Amino acid sequence: MRLAQTAAFGSALLLAIAYVFEALGYAPCQMCLWQRYPHGFAVLIGIAILITPKRGLIGLGAFASFTTAGIGVFHSGVEQKWWDGPTSCSNKTNSLSGVSGEDLLSTNVIDKIVMCDEISWAFMSLSMPTWNAIISALLGMIWVTSFVRLGSN
Repeated sequence: MRLAQTAAFGSALLLAIAYVFEALGYAPCQMCLWQRYPHGFAVLIGIAILITPKRGLIGLGAFASFTTAGIGVFHSGVEQKWWDGPTSCSNKTNSLSGVSGEDLLSTNVIDKIVMCDEISWAFMSLSMPTWNAIISALLGMIWVTSFVRLGSN
């Protein structure tokens, strides 16, 4: 159980870091937000495990971690232009469809749009989604290790 709680804490820490970056002015794109949901789910699972330690919950925790890792890999590929991302947050078109006249006249509409295919921050040449993918995959392995250990007892 301790391993599962460690993995859940890891997700909580990643969420906290994401919110700190947001507070520092790094607004998240749509895909960044998608990566947060499984972490929130993993944190809730970690809390549930404190109340009722069930092997199935640990499996769900692993699923959540590997889900956000997968989204992170996809997002990293979009940033590197290996494949197309969602049209709602990628620079692959100059279309104005879906933008109202009021938005076009607004002076701050550009500040609201964060592109998924642009790297806003990197450490050691790896973007935030790439770091999320790596760390989340490691957290997923911790969840799986906890799952296996609980099954062997």
